[in-house]
Formats: sequence, C-alpha cells, structure tokens
Amino acid sequence: MHIDQLSAAELATELDSLQKQYNALRDRHLSLDLTRGKPCTEQASLSDALDGILKGNFLSANGTDVRNYGGLEGLPEARALFAQVLDVTPEETLVGGNSSLTMMYNVIEFALTEGLDGPASAWGNSESVKFLCPAPGYDRHFAVCEHLGIEMIPVPMLDSGPDMARIEALIAEDDSIKGMWCVPRFSNPTGCVYSDETVERIARLGLQAGANFLVMWDNAYAVHTLSEDASKLASIRDYCQQHGTMDNVFQFGSTSKVTFAGAGVAFLASSDRNVAALKQHLSFQTIGPDKVNQLRHVRFLSDMDTLAKHMANHAAIIRPRFECVLDTLSRELAGTGMGEWTSPQGGYFIAFNTLPGLARNVVQLADAIGVKLTPAGATFPYGKDPEDSNIRLSPTYPSLDDLNAAIEAFVVCVKLASIEDRLQRQD
Repeated sequence: MHIDQLSAAELATELDSLQKQYNALRDRHLSLDLTRGKPCTEQASLSDALDGILKGNFLSANGTDVRNYGGLEGLPEARALFAQVLDVTPEETLVGGNSSLTMMYNVIEFALTEGLDGPASAWGNSESVKFLCPAPGYDRHFAVCEHLGIEMIPVPMLDSGPDMARIEALIAEDDSIKGMWCVPRFSNPTGCVYSDETVERIARLGLQAGANFLVMWDNAYAVHTLSEDASKLASIRDYCQQHGTMDNVFQFGSTSKVTFAGAGVAFLASSDRNVAALKQHLSFQTIGPDKVNQLRHVRFLSDMDTLAKHMANHAAIIRPRFECVLDTLSRELAGTGMGEWTSPQGGYFIAFNTLPGLARNVVQLADAIGVKLTPAGATFPYGKDPEDSNIRLSPTYPSLDDLNAAIEAFVVCVKLASIEDRLQRQD
C-alpha cells in the first residue's frame, strides 16, 4: 500500500514491525559492502589468461621491443584496437597506463596551468574557472575539480542525459565555464544512455561556449552491456566533425572493468592538435607507458568480436546481481511511494532515490547494522545533494548471497526511515 494511504495507526503498527526486523538484522552482525563499483573475483578471473600470454615474445607488430623505453602515444596495435571502442581513428588515440582517471586529471591540469593551445589559452589566466557537473554523477570527477580549485555547477540529469537547455543557458551567460563532465553510456550512477539529440547538442557546445571549452567524455562503460539489446550511443566524434568542434572534446576509456582493475590499459582520443599538445606535455612526465601490458591486452582481446564475447561473459556474471537488486526493490517497494530507482541496461550502478530528506538517514541506519553504502551526497558536487535523496547502489562485487542479504537490509532501512518520517510529519 502507498505510504500516503496509511493511517497514523497503520503507520505505527508498521513502524513497530520494521523496528523488530531492524533489531534482528543488527543482532546478525552483518558485514556487507555496496560502496564501490568493483568487478567481482569471478569477473577478474575471466582475464587470467593475461598472465604469461606473451610467452617470451615481446615484439610488437612493427618489431618494437616493448620492454624498452619510448612509444609515448602507445603501441600502434593498441591504438588501433581501443580507437574502435571510442569510435575514433588510431591517429586520434593515445594509449597510456592503467588509469583513465590519471589521464583525465592530466588533461584538466594541463588545460588549467599551461593551456592546450599555448600559455595564452590556459584556464588559469581567468579570474575564475567553472565546470558543469551533471548530477547525480561520478564522485571522482567532482573530486578532481575540487582538488584543483575549479568551481562546480550542478546540472540535473534527465532520462536523455544532462539537461541541455540548462547547460546551454548557463554557457550563454557565463564564459568562465570552461568545461563539463560526461559519462555518456550507462551513466554513473543512473545508468542512462545519452540520446542522439543530447550527444549532438553537446558536440555543438564548442560553438556556443567561451574560448578553450572542453567536454570531458568519460565513456567508461562503452562496452559494459547487460543485454544484447542495450541502447547504443551516438558517435560524438561524428557530430564534432560536422560542427567543427573536434578540439573541444576529449574522450576517455579503459579496460579497468574489462580485464584487471588495477592492471588494465587506459586510453583517450581527441583532435590531432590536442593529442599532439598533450603528448608534448606528457613527455616531461614519462618516457613512455607500460607497453608490455598494452601488448598483453592486444593479444588477449585481439579484436572487437573477441572483446564483445569477453564482455558477454562479464554480463552473465553480473546480470543476476542486478536482477537480485531490482527484483527485491520491485517486490518490496513498488507502489509504496517510499522510493524510486533506475533499471539500467549496462554499467555498474543502480541509482535509488528515497523520499526527499532521507538519504543520509537511510545510509546511517544501514551502517549501524553492518551494511556499508556510498555516502549520501557523494554523487553531487561538494557532497551536497539538494534533495538528500540519491543513493548509489553497487551490485557487482558482493557474492549473490551477500548481495541478497544487503539489499533486503537496505529495504528495511528505507521503509523504517520513510515510516518514521511520515509519523513525525503527522505529529
């Protein structure tokens, strides 16, 4: 029954029942963790063949000994493979170490301090530097901006992606806005896929924004589908070519949730000018990336068909975990008015929204019985969710049994917080 249809007496009875369930959960001394979107052990094991795959052959396709220095832009065969993931050309692609977040940080810091088009283009020349941050979004994106002193402007997320009308209006009135973050396919945490119209409007922002505007296109879940009919993502490169805005977009990806999270390969793509400028900047930091690991990945993944089969094996492992969470939420909370949630077709997260003002309470209630959740507010700039409602659920890492216990306990916490709140409002 919907919470609005319950009388005060019915609410009190329900609260008593929920308190007993909650106390019983506390007595179980649970130790469950849904805080981060990590691959589970079974997923990591899918890539165990990486170990020893080179069999002593350290020569790349062009005869380069990958054990030695050089190759700042990455191996040619690695650039060719990962360019296909981002739907770009190999020449527009740079392949690095294991972390796409490191690449993103480098791009932002470079644009801020030195400028992608020379010192005069450095964002740091401006009195203030601002970034548009679709929210709920990825907390580590926001941490980069906060650490570098870049002011963040939250923008609402819609089913089609960021609220483009709001973005275009903000850009029109403020030329100190120098960029925006995007997770365009299976967005973290909502799981939405940007519509074709949204992708094109983002590609046009370089024509509307002030000088040196950058879209940080973090396509982290480009190949992370849960089903074969998952929504496709339009090519932002194609739209940028149409509108002459290639210099305004950096794309990023990695194999962190494809092979080994701590020992994968990261890659980026942008215009020829941007890639050349960034390569020059990186030359002062390193003589070259880990080409041995790049070669391992090329031989393991080999082509897009092999990659697709590999990701289908990932999906087979984590799909039951998503189904566990979604089935429980539907069974226990559908029609109650106590929350709403997304049903993603891929990616690593489910976004849950409590009634306004209750997310922090739910997280605290869960923590007190041994169920750790991502902190409330983490999916918003500065950790400030204006509605205090969004909670990011991460189903992939726990075992199915632990996940089932965690989500059952989570539901009890949501109900308890919701009923308590409604009773207090009736007093």
